[in-house]
Amino acid sequence: MKRYTLFSVLMLLIFNVTSAQTSSVFGSVAEAKSKIERTVPLVVEHLKKISESQNDNSILTNGTTALKKEYDAVALEFDLYRGNMASCIVNKSSKKASKCMNYHTLYFRNTLGNYDNFINYLTKKNGYLGVEDDSVKKDFKPTEIATKIDTDFTAASKAAGKLRGTAKASYFEQVKSEDFKLAPFDTLLN
Repeated sequence: MKRYTLFSVLMLLIFNVTSAQTSSVFGSVAEAKSKIERTVPLVVEHLKKISESQNDNSILTNGTTALKKEYDAVALEFDLYRGNMASCIVNKSSKKASKCMNYHTLYFRNTLGNYDNFINYLTKKNGYLGVEDDSVKKDFKPTEIATKIDTDFTAASKAAGKLRGTAKASYFEQVKSEDFKLAPFDTLLN
């Protein structure tokens, strides 16, 4: 009788540790999502200030159109990244999963870097975003965001090794859910 009790306690402990490690993936993905989404109103507000100071509405119109195009590219890559990372963990051995995840993280980090460079370029007229105005702070560091998600996915990959069969696949399907999709650009303008 004691063996079964000890076994069930041990299994519960393993499940809790696995859940804790993999749930941090959801936290870092949600944090990345909010940081990316917060760039839109921040940049548009900055473009409004530039547009008003230059008395040229085309700065706001053209800047917003260009920002939408870049944001949509990041949104697409963010969806692909989450799905690819989950697929690496579920469908590959641990050695191949690590190599697969490194590849996708590098690509995602480059996409975020390009987006950050674009924001800096777009807002450089009258000073880069947040440089002249202390009330405006851009909390967007591509390398930090990608590294945090990658670290959490790597930890989740190791923890997921204890999950078997459909439990592993169904758990990582959650990270692909609509809840973690970036909000449409137009909804962020208000």
